[in-house]
Amino acid sequence: MKKKQVAAIALAVWVLIVTGFMVLAQSVDLEIYFVLFLIGILIVVELIDTISATPRYLAHLRYIIAIGVVIFGWIVATKVLEILAS
Repeated sequence: MKKKQVAAIALAVWVLIVTGFMVLAQSVDLEIYFVLFLIGILIVVELIDTISATPRYLAHLRYIIAIGVVIFGWIVATKVLEILAS
């Protein structure tokens, strides 16, 4: 198996585990789900990253991660504003 396939399988298993725990806890929250997905993709990318060369798919994943970090910042900012407003 290639690293790309292992990474996709690992991320899919992570997402299924997160979904399963959220359903079992009966507390499905898209913000928490997104943050946990972002953590999973960050870990997978860190594990498949090589020192000598960067594959093209990994360069594209970095754009997705950058967008995810911006959305994460927005989620944190809204949560902080909710806490300050109450």
